[in-house]
Amino acid sequence: MTGHSLLAVIGSSILAFLFIAGIRVRKTRRREKVDAGDPFVTRKVQNGWESDGGGGPDVIVVGAGVAGSALAYTLGKDGRRVHIVERDLTEPDRIVGELLQPGGYLKLVELGLEDCVEDIDAQRVLGYALFKDGRNTKLAYPLEKFHSDVAGRSFHHGRFIQRMREKAASLPNVQLEQGTVTSLLEENGTVKGVVYKNKAGDEFKAFAPLTIVCDGCFSNLRKSLCSPKVDIPSSFVGLILENCQLPFPNHGHVILADPSPILFYPISSSEVRCLVDVPGQKVPSLANGEMASYLKTLVAPQLPEQLQDAFIKAIDKGNIRTMANRSMPAVPHPTPGALLMGDAFNMRHPLTGGGMTVALSDIAVLNNLLRPLRDLHDAPSLCKYLESFYTLRKPVASTINTLAGALYKVFSASPDQARNEMRQACFDYLSLGGVFSNGPVSLLSGLNPRPLSLVAHFFAVAIYGVGRLLLPFPSLKRMWIGARLISGASAIILPIIKAEGVRQMFFPVTVPAYYRTPPHN
Repeated sequence: MTGHSLLAVIGSSILAFLFIAGIRVRKTRRREKVDAGDPFVTRKVQNGWESDGGGGPDVIVVGAGVAGSALAYTLGKDGRRVHIVERDLTEPDRIVGELLQPGGYLKLVELGLEDCVEDIDAQRVLGYALFKDGRNTKLAYPLEKFHSDVAGRSFHHGRFIQRMREKAASLPNVQLEQGTVTSLLEENGTVKGVVYKNKAGDEFKAFAPLTIVCDGCFSNLRKSLCSPKVDIPSSFVGLILENCQLPFPNHGHVILADPSPILFYPISSSEVRCLVDVPGQKVPSLANGEMASYLKTLVAPQLPEQLQDAFIKAIDKGNIRTMANRSMPAVPHPTPGALLMGDAFNMRHPLTGGGMTVALSDIAVLNNLLRPLRDLHDAPSLCKYLESFYTLRKPVASTINTLAGALYKVFSASPDQARNEMRQACFDYLSLGGVFSNGPVSLLSGLNPRPLSLVAHFFAVAIYGVGRLLLPFPSLKRMWIGARLISGASAIILPIIKAEGVRQMFFPVTVPAYYRTPPHN
């Protein structure tokens, strides 16, 4: 019996030794694969997900803002293995990205992310109120055909982002890591992954069949994936008004001031965001008190009386922020293995609050295109197939982009009499109510993404302005101003349409990429 026991112990020891040795060999081989750049191996990171062999990520997402977080969750929910690399995982503190249009909320619902606006003190937004020269008009979102929960939402940007990140990271196949992506890994014109530094400063390479860059308006990776033509027409000066009652609760407020619009909207149950638009790229200095003086002497007197005291108190409190407003049309360079999304890809003036709606709509379009594909490894075929994304996104993106650029110019004051006539005509046209307000507001809200409808309403405003000039008795001077009004309206909208792409915007079915079918895999 003793001999048998001794043999059993010896045998068990040998098996244990072989088992441990085997584990060490596998770990050594795995390290060698990582160091050699095996295309489907990533190192273990903070949440414990590790992949090797063919089990690496399907998609690398650069950036975990609105676009990156929503994209990672959406792809992860469909079973994709996703590795997100975000520069800073602390709660962001921004003065934009705080108002989500109803069309954007519907996209949240479609993507399964609607609970991300819960428990962050988000406020329902039911429409807009416009103020000009002591007059005002209320413009309600046309929500009659939708569920009672459908409305706009306004909130603290950082709280919303953190909820989106938590939601994405809750999926077992989504790996969220803090790190700074320094470059794309490219081989023979195909992007294979990224080079990044983790929180500790160690450099790593991550590989995946598809890399999606969502690193925001300051993207340092977009240059190789698109032709960036960034315009900065103005800056926003941001303040928070505390315990302030807006003239129209649950509405965004737009004051058509001189020289450009001022926005107010609630971001919590006790706070109202104010954004003062300052044209050009230079803003008054915060350090020497020039900004406070500008806001008190030039801006405050143009506000509704109900808001003036709270506005002055916010200035005196001193927490004044500024941010440049960027606009950039989407001009992609289709690149095998990579794609651009969010503000890294396309930006518009934030006056209309349409950025998040465009990003979420783009994610829904992309996810529908990727859903039939089991394998993403054929980069050239995938790239050709995804060219359809740039056309399919156009109805929503081009409508919101064009409206944002056109409205900003129309709502801004001008020394040109014809431009001021257009501004007044726009205010009066929207004040007519019915189809004259519902149509433009449905475009603004992302509920009716139809470029033709946008162009029709825009020129209807111009014609309405000419009619006001010519009635009851036309004169040569009035006819001349009317002609300049039509010419000015064309000069505003046509360059924006050209930048968006006339064919893709109005005749998408004539674009060959519109009919692309999924590659067989």
